Amino acid sequence: MAFLDSIPLQILVIASLTLGLAPFAPEPHIWEKLKMLVAGELVKPIDIFDLVLHGTPWVLLAAKLVREFVLKR
Repeated sequence: MAFLDSIPLQILVIASLTLGLAPFAPEPHIWEKLKMLVAGELVKPIDIFDLVLHGTPWVLLAAKLVREFVLKR
């Protein structure tokens, strides 16, 4: 977990809001891929790669927040 501790929280917030939501129009890419996942339409490798690419900042941010504010108490 030293890797996660070494990343500043501000960087993860910025990455989540930029890479995690890009492109912004007509809807965020991560939202589109999550809808495809729920509908069972996430079958192409490029779509799976997009979900991983745009979801990674959000997963890292959530892990960092849990580690910082829940586990350190």
